[in-house]
Amino acid sequence: MRAVEAVPSAIRPFRNAARRLIVGATALLACGILVVAPTPGAIPSAAAAPCPDVEVVFARGTDEPPGIGRVGQALVSALQSQVEGRSISTYGVNYPATYDFLAAADGAADASAQIVAMAQQCPATRFVLGGYSQGAAVVDMLVGIPPLGNKVGDIGSAPPLPANVAGNVAAIAVFGNPATKFGNPVSAAGSPYGGRAIDLCSDGDPICSRGRNPFAHKNYEGNGMPGQAAAFVAGLI
Repeated sequence: MRAVEAVPSAIRPFRNAARRLIVGATALLACGILVVAPTPGAIPSAAAAPCPDVEVVFARGTDEPPGIGRVGQALVSALQSQVEGRSISTYGVNYPATYDFLAAADGAADASAQIVAMAQQCPATRFVLGGYSQGAAVVDMLVGIPPLGNKVGDIGSAPPLPANVAGNVAAIAVFGNPATKFGNPVSAAGSPYGGRAIDLCSDGDPICSRGRNPFAHKNYEGNGMPGQAAAFVAGLI
């Protein structure tokens, strides 16, 4: 019988490592898992998300948590029931929404970047722009309307939405918009999006009117106006 040669100590670690690899591969195959090494230089493929028919870009109100906020959600829920068969996605504008109102300009810049990127990826998607309270001011700046009129100069201004994507915007719906108090509603006949915009102000709301009822500014999600806005928007998309 031929004697088995001793494995040199220098290569014993490599042999042990090879044994572990074989055992591991066998276990994976036994579990039905196939591991395929990527081809050098290959780009991993992933199924792209389908483009929505409509994207609602909504800026929440002051001190609301990130997302589209309660008024934005009420608008989207009402809109979904009026445009059955069409897909709707949402984008919550990324901005602080704190009492530092000058930071609303950050929201206008963020919304603009989102719309431009989405329009390039999904050119057939129609956009609905919306905002509540300070979020409405974000929309004002986005479309080139001074949210405080000419009372405070150029404070809070931001680059308006690029003209090359203006046609992708189907409608605008804002609630409790401070610009309305200064005579600059987004729905004004002379504004760039006047015919595509609805600007809703609750009776007595001191943010968007000369009213003195602060509670009128707090219940837009439940006062029927999101449904009114949804009906307007549905007629344009």
